Amino acid sequence: MSINRQKLFTELFNQFLQLNTDVEAVILSDKQGLVIAGEKRSEVDMEIVSVLTSIINPIVERIRDEFMFKKFGTASFDTDIHRLLFISLDESRTLSVVLNSLASVDKASPYAYLLAEKSSQILHAEEGDKIQLSIPNFEYETDETAHYDRLKNQVYQMRLDEGGVYRFKFVIIGNHEVGKTSLVRRFIENKFSHDYRATIGLNILSHSIEFFGNKIIYSLWDVGAQKYFKRFRQTYYLGTQAAFIVFDLTNRESFENVKEWYGELENFIEGREIPIIIIGNKTDLEDQRVIQYQDGVNLVNELSQKPNIKISYIETSALSGVNVEDAFTLIAYHYISKSKEDEEERVKNDIIDELNSVLKERKVIGEEFDSLLTITIISENEFWSPGLQILTEINDLNEHEKVKDGREEKLYKFSNGITLKNYLYHNFEVAGSDGVFCIFDARDKEHIDPKWKEVVIKIINDIEKNKVVLIGIRVSDKIDWSSIMEEFDVNELLEQKMVSLLFFKLGLEYRLEIYDQLKVMLNTIKFL
Repeated sequence: MSINRQKLFTELFNQFLQLNTDVEAVILSDKQGLVIAGEKRSEVDMEIVSVLTSIINPIVERIRDEFMFKKFGTASFDTDIHRLLFISLDESRTLSVVLNSLASVDKASPYAYLLAEKSSQILHAEEGDKIQLSIPNFEYETDETAHYDRLKNQVYQMRLDEGGVYRFKFVIIGNHEVGKTSLVRRFIENKFSHDYRATIGLNILSHSIEFFGNKIIYSLWDVGAQKYFKRFRQTYYLGTQAAFIVFDLTNRESFENVKEWYGELENFIEGREIPIIIIGNKTDLEDQRVIQYQDGVNLVNELSQKPNIKISYIETSALSGVNVEDAFTLIAYHYISKSKEDEEERVKNDIIDELNSVLKERKVIGEEFDSLLTITIISENEFWSPGLQILTEINDLNEHEKVKDGREEKLYKFSNGITLKNYLYHNFEVAGSDGVFCIFDARDKEHIDPKWKEVVIKIINDIEKNKVVLIGIRVSDKIDWSSIMEEFDVNELLEQKMVSLLFFKLGLEYRLEIYDQLKVMLNTIKFL
């Protein structure tokens, strides 16, 4: 089936016009001014623009000759009613973007270069090639608030442990001719092209894979290496959540420039910490190799000196496909891990704020307490007590005393007025506790252990009224949650004792879920 280029241009150009309200028309023409494709929204005379294109072409050619690739150039000028931006796609074809007289060329240019790259792909496409025409809204992609909301939603989806859909943006940068575009094409289409064509500023592609039961959607930003585009790269980098820095194993200069690319990335993302993978490409050219594996490892170790910087190294061949899928899977793994770390840090800070609020209020009351806040944790064994671990970590900046540190009972007193107690199921005391936290593991069970109900009943009977009890139950997907709740059946006892009891499910991401529930406990304690 032949490629319908005209249909592709129509779809691409119309999408571009819808996204950029300052653009009046888009025209693709040859060096004689013959219109190849075009779309417009107003009374723009496309023939006049095509004539202007042919007039400006000699200027663009001279500009093009100054580029190291001698493949394209760009120019812009103003008329009485329009601003025009010209971008040469190759030696014979030019893309003309017509803007209204008040439009910003600098604002339109990052979009125009993406449009030029997509147009060039259509012109050079062969039968069977996949061409993605989507053009994102850069302002949305680079908005940090929107980024945070998407990240939060994705992490919370992940915590449901039911298979989520996660989308993230990452840039692919490095010197020209190192194989960035070839790596992307191998990953998306499992193809390799021997014809080199420099990316015109930017190419954006989307691709999805299955990753441990979840759908990962990549937004791949393949950034051109030309120095001219550096002023636009900041727009392309903002909002990115991960990065590839690619070099050619047969080209020492491309390897040495990795530090420069890393510095540019670090500067443009304004200090945000993101996962980075450095890729040594072209392992298939072993006889031409000048950079050894250990050189790449040493470079990563050097760049990883800063705390919390996650950089990995992998070697690939876009030609043969070796390690290409592994590289993209690795970046997804690092992104998800970083997302969970960021979310855990956020919820940890939320708990600290809630904890300080409770302590401040109790100090104001002025009552005499052995401690301002006492929390009791009950666990199945001494080796796994995540509630105690998390609460200890939260209070690690405060001096504390281990009053008891036995196998069946632990008692920690902190200088800020918090007391933590930890017991095993068969021997615990909750008298004097403001809150009780207990976890049962039902992942390999169809029914609850009868002893669990006895533990819950004893907690309710022994704790003072108007106190808080959290019961976490680790479950698998097959467990019927409502039947589990029916087996505990303690509602009548709760009404008699006036105790606040909350059951909650724990999945694989139990630490984040425990953070959430501890915050609920502290908030409830504050208002009781």
